[in-house]
Amino acid sequence: MDNESFSSSEGKPIRCKAAILRKAGEALVIEEINVDPPQAYEVRIKILCTSLCHTDVTFWKLDSGPLARFPRILGHEAVGVVESIGEHVDRFKQGDVVLPVFQPQCEECKDCISSKSNWCARYTDDFLSNTRRYGMSSRFKDSSGEVIHHFIFVSSFSEYTVVDIAHLVKISPEIPVDKAALLSCCVSTGIGAVWKVADVEEGSTVAIFGLGAVGLAVAEGARLRGAAKIIGVDLNPDKFEIGKKFGITDFVNSALCGEKKISQVINEMTEGGVDYSFECIGLASIMEEAFNSTRTGSGKTVILGMEKYAMPISLGSYDLLRGRSISGTLFGGLKPKLDIPILVDRYLKKELNLDGLITHELSFDEINKAFDLLTEGSSIRCVLWMDK
Repeated sequence: MDNESFSSSEGKPIRCKAAILRKAGEALVIEEINVDPPQAYEVRIKILCTSLCHTDVTFWKLDSGPLARFPRILGHEAVGVVESIGEHVDRFKQGDVVLPVFQPQCEECKDCISSKSNWCARYTDDFLSNTRRYGMSSRFKDSSGEVIHHFIFVSSFSEYTVVDIAHLVKISPEIPVDKAALLSCCVSTGIGAVWKVADVEEGSTVAIFGLGAVGLAVAEGARLRGAAKIIGVDLNPDKFEIGKKFGITDFVNSALCGEKKISQVINEMTEGGVDYSFECIGLASIMEEAFNSTRTGSGKTVILGMEKYAMPISLGSYDLLRGRSISGTLFGGLKPKLDIPILVDRYLKKELNLDGLITHELSFDEINKAFDLLTEGSSIRCVLWMDK
């Protein structure tokens, strides 16, 4: 759709298709919905393509608690084009290619101004609202007028969505949109964890627990930093061959360790443990193993996986006193508006491998097949095209 067509819809509700989750664990339903115009500090975008992340699957299954809401539009990895803007929006215009991201950056609070982290003191603590500045106010309604809930301020499983400017990044139109979509979550999280949180240096040793899209992005980040040994840990032997494309040098199939713990195997492989370990699964027991696989005195563990059952982890206090450290991160410590354009540039310079992460491409109408592929472990990333 060109800018002239966008102008005809400006300020009016748009009727379009969306994949709606009406009950936990059930198939998403493609329905026609109404998408309201953007309010102040918001942008309405036309989604070009979106991809499926394990976080979407987690919330698809979630059937209780304050974050379990129905009906809802999931999706948070995507790329789109600006269709219209609300008041007080001055950095985006119709036709801009943009990434919506779940991690906010208001650019004004103490943490956004600081280089110490990517936390946004103004917004990041709020995961409950539908829209960033308007609380539970929604921009979506179904054909009967029922309100549809948003998902982590993105909701990309819709032909059109409304996103606050704190969650929007303008990118170069030169990057292929399917590759760009990966930068809105998995790739930024994995590479950022290596570059920003761990600050992996050349010649170091790395262990990665879980070789999904985030784990492979960790490997890519470590490869680009010149790590000497990158150990991938996974139950699926098919991931091992894929991992080689992203710099993984050694593999541990956790199902074949026998009576030994994974950390013991890694300690033996590295004569005392790796310099850095990354947990990309979201299980307390694996977080502990990742920590125990690092080198005494200097080893650092970075937690990227969200613990699926909110279980605590148990670490030896003596091990902490002996110099090991552990850190968590959201979005890999990257500030979206500053750092995503850098990743785009690295891809355009043919330095960053994104192509190998996309294993399947489907039309948006086939979204439930994409869920099947991911839950059965057949896909790394499946891109859903809106216009196919």
